[in-house]
Amino acid sequence: MNASRRPRLIILAAGGTIAMSDAAAPRLDAKALAAALPQLSDIADIETRDVVAKPSASLMLEDLALIAASALEAATSADGVVVTHGTDTLEETAFTLALLAQTQTPIVLTAAMRRADQPGADGPANLLAATRVAASEAARGKGILVVMDDEIHAAPLIRKTHSFRTHAFSSAPFGPIGYVVEDRVRFALAPAAATPRLTYGGGAPVVPILEAGPGFERETLAAVAAGAIDGLVLSLPGAGHVAADAAPDLGRLAERIPVVFARAGGGETLRATYGYPGGEMDLIARGLIPAQSLDARKARIALQLLLSERADIPLVRKTFALF
Repeated sequence: MNASRRPRLIILAAGGTIAMSDAAAPRLDAKALAAALPQLSDIADIETRDVVAKPSASLMLEDLALIAASALEAATSADGVVVTHGTDTLEETAFTLALLAQTQTPIVLTAAMRRADQPGADGPANLLAATRVAASEAARGKGILVVMDDEIHAAPLIRKTHSFRTHAFSSAPFGPIGYVVEDRVRFALAPAAATPRLTYGGGAPVVPILEAGPGFERETLAAVAAGAIDGLVLSLPGAGHVAADAAPDLGRLAERIPVVFARAGGGETLRATYGYPGGEMDLIARGLIPAQSLDARKARIALQLLLSERADIPLVRKTFALF
């Protein structure tokens, strides 16, 4: 970014609560969102573009890929890119961009927990803060970022942790990597490793998430496996453990489709601690693939993208080893 000229930013609108002025549907396009914030012109020269206009729970994999492609294309001609989005699936879209839209140009996602017509609407403040980050030289090379409630989060880490509070996002246990204070952008941390680069081959591979708890029934697995699925992600308790009776069935399923298992809560899947039937060592020996640091929702995105390019099980295993 040339310090002798004003930065040029592109705002991409992708629907969500931030674009809603009533309870019906997203109605505010990128131009309307920018026009409601005259302060943006003090930060940069702004161009607006519309990508999709949906509640984020209605976004499909092809929509996520379109947002990623639009952001990457915008990044070739702008100093920074801001993507406005819904909060329901913000973490999935942010992670998709981290896999598909890798560039040194800042790409920043933001959203709102309250509609524009509600008291205390947070969309304008979030958009203003995200614009400051996208225009900041300090944000270059930091990967895909998410700005909410004046906090800057790395896309691979962020999760929505509350259904209605304005402070609804967390990157626990690491926390946000930076923050915005007044007109200043501050980074305290930086990603230690790059996210693997993936591509989107089209379509929407069928990859359900199956959550397993105590006494996970073989009948549940059988019902899922009997369907026309391309892959399966398991959300498991502990460090990635399942009932012993279900482990052989999972092993047989893993012989024909990729079966990835993720930790249901914080932390990551273990690899070499528990060897009892249904423990992570047993599951790996049966051909299941540990998701490492990814939760089930992010693991599903990665597996869908890999399967969209017809990746085989060895390539899926090799790729997940990078997370």
